[in-house]
Amino acid sequence: MALQPRAVLVHRRSEYDELVARHGTPQQAAHFLAERGQSLDVVMGRHQLLAVAQATVAAAVPTDWRRAELERADLDRFIFGPEDVVVVVGQDGLVANVAKYLDGQAVVGINPDPQRNPGVLVPHPPEATGPALAAAISRSDSIVQATMVEATTDDGQRLRALNEVFIGHPSHQSARYRLTVGATEELQSSSGLLVGTGTGATGWLRSAHQERQSQMTLPERTDPRLCWFVREAWPSPITATTLTEGSLDGGARLEIVAESDQLVCFGDGIEGDALRLSWGQRLTIGVASTRLNLVTR
Repeated sequence: MALQPRAVLVHRRSEYDELVARHGTPQQAAHFLAERGQSLDVVMGRHQLLAVAQATVAAAVPTDWRRAELERADLDRFIFGPEDVVVVVGQDGLVANVAKYLDGQAVVGINPDPQRNPGVLVPHPPEATGPALAAAISRSDSIVQATMVEATTDDGQRLRALNEVFIGHPSHQSARYRLTVGATEELQSSSGLLVGTGTGATGWLRSAHQERQSQMTLPERTDPRLCWFVREAWPSPITATTLTEGSLDGGARLEIVAESDQLVCFGDGIEGDALRLSWGQRLTIGVASTRLNLVTR
């Protein structure tokens, strides 16, 4: 007998929750901000919007469904099931945080504060939760399959990301490595590399693209193509700066061999869940076989 769907409601702590946790009470937090010419009312307003959105979403889950709730900090300890429908209530980036832990489950993104959140990955208002859940179950054409990026070490460790992976020194000092793309290889020293997807091309990758005034065409969300940028490559007698950007098409891979005592690779800004490379280890990066199933309408 098939299990009933389970709605997994994901959120992150609000700024108000974090301030109160840091200062002990709302009054202490308000005093701390007032001394700096700021008001707790601003973050309280955003906290209330999130609370209302969460309540609206919870009320829209069918009564015969199972449900679970978790914060972003618990994602790496939660086991998602194949019957889950993941409902993300919050910023666009929270969908990216969730995506790396999924394997084909549909995601519904709910935007509690459209005045602040662009809504690229959280396109639905809280009131649209019911129809979005129905679309997730029916697997209708409302679902877009977004490309993901995957990094694999030579000892079998794997990491997926929806936006991008970053490879560099854990303290953000200069990282030294050997970069190989196709038949071209180069020893580099830089502040790290970004390799990402069309979804990531709306965020950190776009920033790198604009900063260097690149003429490369960035991929779209569903394109099976990645783009990559080297940040602040440094020329020296032994390091070069020829390979600083490009795209990976048709199953192409980018390889990095560590020539520093330690490099890290993390996805979508979650530094605490990173692959670690010691001297001589190889990291291979390409398009992931898994895609994110995002309900868009």
